[in-house]
Amino acid sequence: MENNKTNKIKLYTKTGDRGTTSLTGGQRVKKCSLRLNCYGSVDELNSFIGLLMARPLTPFELEVLRSVQNSLFVVGAYLATDAKDTDFKASCKLSPLAVSRLEEAIDKLDAQVPSMTGFILPSGGETAARSHVARTICRRVERLLFAFDEEEERVDPSILKYLNRLSDFLFILARVASAREGYTEELWTKE
Repeated sequence: MENNKTNKIKLYTKTGDRGTTSLTGGQRVKKCSLRLNCYGSVDELNSFIGLLMARPLTPFELEVLRSVQNSLFVVGAYLATDAKDTDFKASCKLSPLAVSRLEEAIDKLDAQVPSMTGFILPSGGETAARSHVARTICRRVERLLFAFDEEEERVDPSILKYLNRLSDFLFILARVASAREGYTEELWTKE
């Protein structure tokens, strides 16, 4: 009888037990570094988008979010790659269409809700609330990447632009979900 067992990769390596981890290419970096904070936050955003996708959404919205999750993996790979590994780094670029697809999705969703008349409080049902949380995580990722770009290593401008559009998409998705679920948008009022 032949053994068809495949070699399974272990989930743990023990190499990070002392506070460092490897970038693609082998360079060791501290787990508390700005780079790790950046791609850890991208992973957090991606996970929260997965949580958002567990809510009732349209096939179009799910398709856009699945594409976003794939794009965020590209961003994570880009950030996890040493700048000296130029060949692999070059392969971790977002498609030039990624931003324009998000813009088209924003326009499509924006046509479904009335124009805003003021600042909207982040609320409006569970789907909208999850989208607002994902939006704020996205804004944090964007701020971290601008800091990384300024302090450590140049970040591909298409990634920065993509994250800016993504937070806009998550905002309009929250508005659409709120309307679909029968919630009235709560406007900020100065007290």
